[in-house]
Amino acid sequence: MTNSFVPLTLLQMVKASLTPPRWDRATLLIIDAQRVYLDGVIPLTGMDEAVAEAADVLAQARAAGAPVIHIVHRSGGDSPFAPTNPQTRIIDALAPQGEEVVVEKTFANGFTETTLAAELAPWRARGRDELVVVGFMTHNCVSSTVRGARDLGYRCTVVASACATRPLPDPTRPGAIISAEELHRASLAGLFDTHGPVVATAADLLADQC
Repeated sequence: MTNSFVPLTLLQMVKASLTPPRWDRATLLIIDAQRVYLDGVIPLTGMDEAVAEAADVLAQARAAGAPVIHIVHRSGGDSPFAPTNPQTRIIDALAPQGEEVVVEKTFANGFTETTLAAELAPWRARGRDELVVVGFMTHNCVSSTVRGARDLGYRCTVVASACATRPLPDPTRPGAIISAEELHRASLAGLFDTHGPVVATAADLLADQC
């Protein structure tokens, strides 16, 4: 007998919309686009391609006049994210312009003990109640911030190709490795289950912008 079971996300079960937002309803969050992940001590898999895709998303937001908020990680001591470390600088291709806001965080969730919610509030009051999210690392700060945003009532759309992560040891199988691709896909699948749309590429954001 052929198994015809087709898995569905919880959002699909309740027939929630999985269409990415128009830019006139969205704010762009760029999470931890810092050199430490590009050519620093925590290099991520596929980072060059992810930066190029994130730059495409950023260009879309700017062309549409959408707000852009850059989130950067800072921590003290000998951390790679210490403010004195030049590797914490934002990657040139994704650097802020004009009045784009930069929010500093010390936790994975960009909303925890930061000004992010306050920065978003005026835009939300004007009808921008959706977030488009890109950045690093998929399994950590991207996932944590999207989950935090949902707790505050925001729907997030994550652009898969504009995020990246790194391989990790498998805690259930000593000596085994979970590849960056596996971790990336699984992290996004978890968000797609309950938190909002996940689109494959920057170009997919434009499909419903007409």
